[in-house]
Amino acid sequence: MATTKRDLYEVLEIKREATADEIKRAYRQMALKFHPDRNPGDQEAEKRFREAAEAYDVLSDAQKRQRYDRYGHAGLDGAAFHDFRSTDDIMSAFGDIFGGGLLGDLFGGGGGGRRGPRQGPDLLMRLEITLNEAARGTTRSIDVDRQEFCGECRGSGARKGTVATTCNYCGGRGQVVQARGFFQVATTCPSCGGEGVKITDPCPSCHGSGRVPQRAKLQVDVPPGVETGMRLQLRQQGELGDMGGPRGNLQIQIMVRKHQFFERKRNDLLCQVPISFAQAALGADVEVPTLDGPGRVQVPRGAQSGDQIRLKGRGMPDISGRGRGDEIVEVVVETPRQLTPRQEELLREFAETEHEQVSPRRKSFFEKLRDYFTEEAEPEQREHA
Repeated sequence: MATTKRDLYEVLEIKREATADEIKRAYRQMALKFHPDRNPGDQEAEKRFREAAEAYDVLSDAQKRQRYDRYGHAGLDGAAFHDFRSTDDIMSAFGDIFGGGLLGDLFGGGGGGRRGPRQGPDLLMRLEITLNEAARGTTRSIDVDRQEFCGECRGSGARKGTVATTCNYCGGRGQVVQARGFFQVATTCPSCGGEGVKITDPCPSCHGSGRVPQRAKLQVDVPPGVETGMRLQLRQQGELGDMGGPRGNLQIQIMVRKHQFFERKRNDLLCQVPISFAQAALGADVEVPTLDGPGRVQVPRGAQSGDQIRLKGRGMPDISGRGRGDEIVEVVVETPRQLTPRQEELLREFAETEHEQVSPRRKSFFEKLRDYFTEEAEPEQREHA
């Protein structure tokens, strides 16, 4: 059964008209409250921590927020998201909003000083395909919104013709060390934010960030046999890394659209096919849908609703390439709602003969029914005896 997703504003406990600063502040509070380091072993807190990050990922992005406000969760289909599978993934994406000090230390933002090149965060997006595309495989073109290096300043963040200067506050180390009793605590430099350098004249195109949002068009090859929930990975197609580090990966979650005829059971396909009373009683050659086009099955005489006929090798291909599943045709006997006078006459004649030709299944049922009433009546007869 599908899981109902909570309203994103409810997750962060804010009003729908909240400003960007209010959204950021609410997320900081939620992240601090439910961070796994403060709630060791608490799976519910870990779930709330990840849920808050997912809500902030949407509501902090003006375009995603607009789509969510208008269409709800359905409006986010096809959009790219950070892939929050661990605390490190979340901190890699949003650690900069916590800054230095105690909060920065708690969230891994203050103790490490200037780090070496680090891979960028992964992105996650959903891709909906048809069952036929899942069966045969397909190549799809996708649009991914992600950060690119600013072309004006080439990613430096400084206005063209200028350079960043060493931070005087921390001497370029990116952290400051403070004595607290017998201990020394290293925290992120509040002046440069841990970068070790400061931009005094920021680039007007990227406002000093060195990055600008951009939409990339990519190709993704979907192999035959994929199922809903499976993930495909495009390596180094996620967000930019820090300090020259490689891009993260793009995780693509597959969603297979519901088919009008088939229901998938692993690699088998279940298909319900209606047949008439006459076809069920006398047997018939019936046309059925298959992934490869029209097919035919032989319905045996005396078929009952729910009887299944298996078509070998006509199901879904195995994702690992080990053959195909089967198509299972389940017959459903339909009772006619309207009869012509002649049809009704024939059925009445047939009904008159049924008392002489009771089928084994019906005979068994009526015998059991007779035995049941007999057993119920015997205790009552003994009481009145």
